Amino acid sequence: MRGLRQGLFITGTDTGVGKTVVCAALVSLLRQRGMDAVPMKPVQTGCRRRGARLMAPDLECCLRLAGVEASESEKLLMAPYRFTKACSPHLAAAIEHRRVNIRTIIDSFHKLRQRHEFVVVEGAGGILVPLNERDTMLELMLALALPVVLVARLGLGTINHTLLALRELRRARIPVAGVIFNETSKRKLGIVEHDNVAVIGHRGRVQILGRFPFISNWMSRAFQVGCARHLGPIARYWS
Repeated sequence: MRGLRQGLFITGTDTGVGKTVVCAALVSLLRQRGMDAVPMKPVQTGCRRRGARLMAPDLECCLRLAGVEASESEKLLMAPYRFTKACSPHLAAAIEHRRVNIRTIIDSFHKLRQRHEFVVVEGAGGILVPLNERDTMLELMLALALPVVLVARLGLGTINHTLLALRELRRARIPVAGVIFNETSKRKLGIVEHDNVAVIGHRGRVQILGRFPFISNWMSRAFQVGCARHLGPIARYWS
């Protein structure tokens, strides 16, 4: 698959589906298996100011969960675009009189690839979220030319959202590695959730890569156990 040894792109059916948790889990697993893998969050909105710096919360969370140490200069490559307003990238950039340029992101990605073996790139929101007046997250995926992992919810509505996302990815001829279901809240899984997984796998003609469970304390050992138990079998494809 194109770009397999360079990295992966993690996208979601929506915002808040747990892309950061899945990104951190995959980076953590790959590093446990001897691969020099690092995360990248090209566009981060809702940043917090710490002194003179804008901190990218998703990137910091991913680095912390995966146990990756990075210098401030390298973090700038991992998150080249940072905005304070928590909204779509195109609006956050416009508020600050700036513009997201895909070429800048590509340059940062290649610099990371020169230093590391594998880069797991986390998108912002869903696949058609605007980056600027012309480009969406989809154009960024095309430019990076990486296989895509789609993160989806388990509950009601996920069939429609996930199948639509898969259709759009395939229409753009973007390679889809598979779908990972992420539990964003503590819930008992019943017939609906199990059927959702089966229907998406069948109708979406897609590989179901795993289901990541809800973990109340990400910094606990439960996170590492969850990585190995629920996503471990798929990490062999990239390690």
